[in-house]
Amino acid sequence: MKFAVLVFPGSNCDIDCYKAVEDTIGQSVDYVWHTTTDLSAYDAILVPGGFSYGDYLRCGAIAQFANVMNEVKKAAEAGKYILGICNGFQILTEAGLLPGALIRNNGLKFVCQQEQLEVVNNNTAFTNQYSQGEMINIPIAHGEGNYYCDDATLAELKANNQIVFRYAGDTNPNGSIENIAGIRNKAGNVVGMMPHPERAVDQLMGSEDGKRMFTSILNAWREQHGAAVNG
Repeated sequence: MKFAVLVFPGSNCDIDCYKAVEDTIGQSVDYVWHTTTDLSAYDAILVPGGFSYGDYLRCGAIAQFANVMNEVKKAAEAGKYILGICNGFQILTEAGLLPGALIRNNGLKFVCQQEQLEVVNNNTAFTNQYSQGEMINIPIAHGEGNYYCDDATLAELKANNQIVFRYAGDTNPNGSIENIAGIRNKAGNVVGMMPHPERAVDQLMGSEDGKRMFTSILNAWREQHGAAVNG
């Protein structure tokens, strides 16, 4: 399996994503610059966190026009796995690959802390190694992570089981509607989330609960391609 980690001017979690793939599942992974016009060689695309283009205009608003995003859209249509994390989630919503938008945190402050998430949907390529309803510990670090959508979109998300993660219990660090921390597209091959699973792949980092997102992707790909489990 081959992963692409996109790199925009201002990305700062690209190395974290690269190392997470390398260290947790040992698969081939490349950094891919934003000017790239061909992603056909990759099975999964990671859109990392950071401050693409300095977050000018608004988070992800400029990155959506990068050459590589045309290829990401093609990859999504082809059923390839796409995971947007933090700024990557913002980019995916700006590009229309996921519904809704990310706006300023309710407290208008940047938040950086560990958060407990509920796995709302474990029937995705990104969560199949978790249990339904499982509580996991994943860090957040964002100033515009407040997920918002209109009532019709929210009803559709619920009807199609597109909510993947929620902030657990009464905790809601940014004011997201219905405590939403991550969603998927209707097809299920594109997921966006504000928390950082790539920062939770080893207990030395405070949690290794993010590791199973990467093993889930590999497991889904192997099932899809009939690959040997130890291949």
